[in-house]
Amino acid sequence: MKLEGMTALVTGAASGLGAATAAMLAGRGVQVLGVDLQRSIEAAGEQAEGIRLVAADVTSESEVSAALAALDGLPPLRLVVNCAGIAPAQRILSSKGVHDLETFQRTLNINLVGTFNVMRLAAEHMSALEPVDESGQRGVVVNTASVAAYEGQIGQIAYAASKGGVVAMGITAARDLARNGIRVNTVAPGIVHTPLLEALGEEVNASLAAAVPFPARLARPDEFAQLVAMIAEHDYLNGETIRMDGALRMGPK
Repeated sequence: MKLEGMTALVTGAASGLGAATAAMLAGRGVQVLGVDLQRSIEAAGEQAEGIRLVAADVTSESEVSAALAALDGLPPLRLVVNCAGIAPAQRILSSKGVHDLETFQRTLNINLVGTFNVMRLAAEHMSALEPVDESGQRGVVVNTASVAAYEGQIGQIAYAASKGGVVAMGITAARDLARNGIRVNTVAPGIVHTPLLEALGEEVNASLAAAVPFPARLARPDEFAQLVAMIAEHDYLNGETIRMDGALRMGPK
């Protein structure tokens, strides 16, 4: 599917992987409707041409529906990239006590339920579009998981559970939406060099990079964006989860 001349919906678009994806798509001639929390949008500042950020909580049906209503007047929505998420760290039992239930529930609600909420509402929108090719393709959804879905580390019980759910949704979502001409794929990044990691300092970043077999460095957000573009353009990729991790397999800690 050609990227040029379409609209893409990107969640978590004000920073990190979402911001890199929005910038890449806009540079490829895509109109980007970015969704993020209001405080994140304010912190992001002015956006590049072709990117419009709207405030919405991905877990809210009404707010995501309102964001989709902002598509009026834009080219057809053909691509959805779910990047919004949180990554709290807490052991089941620690010196501070038992893992609180609210943190676990909130993590699943944002990372898993939020991904599902955006996917279902966007799929409903895309299903009404005219196909772009003879196979009946109407659009593509790319969800973001993590290598923690497979090798969650100590303290990642909530995050790993939420991202494992995103991986598990992939094949079923692809099968559910096949009759609507919508492909669904998932990316499971390893350690990506985001501002959050950079704030940990050079020593920590070097240690993390040394654990990656090859290339022995942290992934770049633009490499995630590049993979999103490849998935969108490769019409036979469907129901897949692609690890982007430099052959990294996470240890316990």
